[in-house]
Amino acid sequence: MIHQGWPDGSTLESPPRPSPTELHGVAQAVVNRARSEGYVLPRTIRQELAQAGLPDVPWKDVLALAGPQLGYRRGRYYFVSPMAARMRQARRNQQTVHRAVRRLLTAYKKAVAQHGERRQQFRYPLCRPVTVQTADGRELHVFSRDISVSGIRLIGTYNLQGQRLRCRIAAADGTPSWTFLVQILWASEAGDNLFENGGIFVELAGPCP
Repeated sequence: MIHQGWPDGSTLESPPRPSPTELHGVAQAVVNRARSEGYVLPRTIRQELAQAGLPDVPWKDVLALAGPQLGYRRGRYYFVSPMAARMRQARRNQQTVHRAVRRLLTAYKKAVAQHGERRQQFRYPLCRPVTVQTADGRELHVFSRDISVSGIRLIGTYNLQGQRLRCRIAAADGTPSWTFLVQILWASEAGDNLFENGGIFVELAGPCP
């Protein structure tokens, strides 16, 4: 038996898949209802799907498209303002950065212990090669001078004040490098053609080893 086909390759027994535009339209309608009514329920999302003629689409697919604009609490999905969503994402980024830096520092401490370094030499491993990628695509090579969970100091022949950089920090003993987005807040001369740059970690930009 030959079935009449749809343009996307499905048959009469298999209705055409909804387009991304259709699904995003439903997701936006759900967000708008959450904004006006305070929250939506799973049945609200199913109602919007049915109204759009897409009753066979799993409602959680629409929820995934709504993304950070909806926050779950006690069986309801509440509207989250863009500002609140950005603040929540920023907190998550900082938590991820703090965990990554702590793991980086722990690796350095272990390397120090394994090499029998004395306590007064503890800061030496924190002077690590750092490969910096600027917003305009340049790749620069500097060194870290100090690292904490909140920020980093870099020293090299470049004044990087005001720039947001992608920094790949070489780890100890052959373990994978760590890559962070860093916002440089200040720079000062440290000698002839030498600058110290201080910045804060914005987010982890590479996979954790």
